[in-house]
Amino acid sequence: MPQNSCSPTLRGLRRRAFPRLAQVVLFAWLLLAASQAPAASTEFQLYEGFKTLARVFYEINVRFVEEPDSGEMINGAVKGMLNTLDPHSAYMTPEEMTEFQHEATGSFTGVGMELSIRDEKLTVVAPIDDTPAARAGIMSGDQIVAIDDKDTKDMSIMEAVKNIRGSKGTKVIIEFWRPASKRSLTVVLTRDFIPLRSVRSEELSPSIGYVQISNFQGDTAQEVEKALSKLERSSPLAGLVLDLRNDPGGLLDQSVKVSGLFLGPLLVVETRGRTDEQNMGYSAESEAVLPFHCPMVVLVNEGSASASEIVAGALQDYGRALILGARTFGKGSVQSVVRLPDGSGLRLTTARFFTPSGRSIQSDGIMPDVEVPSLLPPKFKVTREADLEGHLLGINEKRGKRGKKPAEPAEPAEPAEETASETEEAAEEEPFLKKPLYEMTIQERLEVDKQLSQALDLLKSGRVRSSFTGDLATLSNVG
Repeated sequence: MPQNSCSPTLRGLRRRAFPRLAQVVLFAWLLLAASQAPAASTEFQLYEGFKTLARVFYEINVRFVEEPDSGEMINGAVKGMLNTLDPHSAYMTPEEMTEFQHEATGSFTGVGMELSIRDEKLTVVAPIDDTPAARAGIMSGDQIVAIDDKDTKDMSIMEAVKNIRGSKGTKVIIEFWRPASKRSLTVVLTRDFIPLRSVRSEELSPSIGYVQISNFQGDTAQEVEKALSKLERSSPLAGLVLDLRNDPGGLLDQSVKVSGLFLGPLLVVETRGRTDEQNMGYSAESEAVLPFHCPMVVLVNEGSASASEIVAGALQDYGRALILGARTFGKGSVQSVVRLPDGSGLRLTTARFFTPSGRSIQSDGIMPDVEVPSLLPPKFKVTREADLEGHLLGINEKRGKRGKKPAEPAEPAEPAEETASETEEAAEEEPFLKKPLYEMTIQERLEVDKQLSQALDLLKSGRVRSSFTGDLATLSNVG
């Protein structure tokens, strides 16, 4: 008899033994969790639910037609639990946890796209300036259909990032669907070093400075301080535009430090959750760098989220700056990252953000003092936090509920025949702008960017008053 003839029997024993062991271990953990339930009725329901979960786990291991991967099953169960929460809570495998930690380092190798899930589709939020994606003409709102022939249906953002990133000089083939023109396009992108330069600055006109923050990473506050010093050396500032448009957020501590550069050591944001440790106030610890008599305009739009909303809300509450643009995204929730023993992690929503005056950012966002419509591509569909299925409602809405996906409008009937001429089809494919904003001169940008040009006009005309007193007065500062 061949030496390995006994292996089928051993595998059978392992199959039969493992489910029993797994059930015992899982059952013990589930019963421990159930015993910690706060109320008797809740405890019973939790206990019964855990019994069902353990039974399902056991039955799959015993009866499924092929021997299942128990690790994959547990990962799937954990992901399923988190999928019942809000859009920002997620489970990360050890590999995904490593990728997540790289996000705050300030650089990576890839193609330069910020991604999100919109209407259950992997969607480009925005290409990063001067990257392979931006140079290839990728637009905000483009949907990613496939990455190197891998279908992106049900693919998480972390999985997509893992597939898109790679060594410098290697290529990735991405298939997009462009809803605005109802066309698909396949693009071959060469991966490159993507520096996440979070701060840019320049003079808009003599004595009027401009600072743009594209995201809040580890050195953002330091870079903003350097930018302000450079602008002041050129000539004493008579006004400042702080551009937070399309800034998706980032590190909380950096939003607090950046706010402190304009407010000094004051309360910037509060967090409130279910436990005492989640109820905290965050104050800046440094003195202000920009003189209080220097008026400010802060630009925001639909893409300003999280940390950028914290900064805008604090400066608005104290009357330190005029907020101009469009209502912000409304991502006012705190995510805590919990590292698990195997190197995986939980990104779990644990609290809501509140501005110094007590306004909740969640769902509602920050409403500008002066509304100016955003520069958006034709047919662009604006998506905010309130449009995301399962989002946490604002504090003034029904407590304990979460938002449902809004009903989709009925699709218009397709015409029986294609009537658009070749010229009209070509017009649909005309680039939104002749060239990216970051390649334009200041004068070119001011001609197309109405939010920026109006901010400059307000500052130059002296209509923005510096009404900062250090008190929560929510003062109007437009004369």
